[in-house]
Amino acid sequence: MPDLTREAVLDVLNRIPDPLSGQGLSEAGLVRGLVVSPERVGFMIEVPQDQVPGYQDVRSQAEAVLARLPGVKKAQVVLTAEAPGAPPRDAPRGPSAKLSDRAVNDGKPKAPVATARPDHVRHVIVVGSGKGGVGKSTLSLAIALGLKAQGLRVGFLDADIYGPSAPVMLGLRTPPEFGEDKRMVPPEAFGLKVNSVGFLVDPDQAMIWRGPMASQALTQLLTQTRWGTPEEPLDVLVVDLPPGTGDVQLTLTQKTLIDGAVVVSTPQEMALADARRAVTLFGKTGINVLGIVENMAWFPAPDGGEIEIFGRGGARALAGTLNVPFLGEVPLDPALRQGSDTGRPLTATEPGGAMARRFSEIAAAIAHALAAEGPARN
Repeated sequence: MPDLTREAVLDVLNRIPDPLSGQGLSEAGLVRGLVVSPERVGFMIEVPQDQVPGYQDVRSQAEAVLARLPGVKKAQVVLTAEAPGAPPRDAPRGPSAKLSDRAVNDGKPKAPVATARPDHVRHVIVVGSGKGGVGKSTLSLAIALGLKAQGLRVGFLDADIYGPSAPVMLGLRTPPEFGEDKRMVPPEAFGLKVNSVGFLVDPDQAMIWRGPMASQALTQLLTQTRWGTPEEPLDVLVVDLPPGTGDVQLTLTQKTLIDGAVVVSTPQEMALADARRAVTLFGKTGINVLGIVENMAWFPAPDGGEIEIFGRGGARALAGTLNVPFLGEVPLDPALRQGSDTGRPLTATEPGGAMARRFSEIAAAIAHALAAEGPARN
């Protein structure tokens, strides 16, 4: 049987009329984030909040049509609401946009302060870097596994909307199923409960999402996942943030109580400058910085020496300057990279190894800091 093509899927979806414009769903611009992969097809419909009820039937029709396509074993259509204030789909285009003085001069988020965590989650910590390429996702996962080794119940949310990596790092291929409560039941790997936008999109497709869409996707992953139960709540949810200090980070900090942040940096000044910005973001949003980790601090030489490829000590010095804890150094270890690439993280497969012990110490410091703050407020 020939592989199902995107063109064939879009043609089928165009036979379903948009209630607002009368056009087919694709022509009306309602097919967002289309995934066409072996045995699985899905996409997102995003409409204004007040129009969501009117599109429930459209969502059901689209899902039923996709489920009948040859070879499709799982069809999923997600109906989401646009962020408040988003322009209507048929709004005319005006002059070229520019930043307002308010946007340039006032970077403080105006959304209400978060008051709750996801259901049955005691603590939420985020891992950020301010820039890409510093090994943040690998370290986020290693920290989560280190917390698991402390005897805690741990979840791992891959919030890097544009470059999700958790499915590869953990060797997961099956996306979450929906339980009777309409929440996603996260798959488990190495004792972690895991969710990622990488489960819901085609890995070969670029994520061309506007900021509100990315924020909405994160909100769904965060709040519509069954992380814990009343009998067995999750002790810690570790959130791997995307690089930068943009919409996704602000959405998370404004919608969820965050108990602390870990900042990852390499030793060189280019990375440290962005790490400073990450610390500043957390400070402006009232999030306690639990500490800074220096990644790629050195390369272990064959003779047992330590080659400082990117310099060394920059993150430690930054922590001292900013008066935040320094959590430790992590070497540039090829085995750590290989474990992530093959879905067998080194800290889980070699729990008695030097790298696992290193992350165990980092995790212990994080757990101690969380315990020092007292019982979770939610």
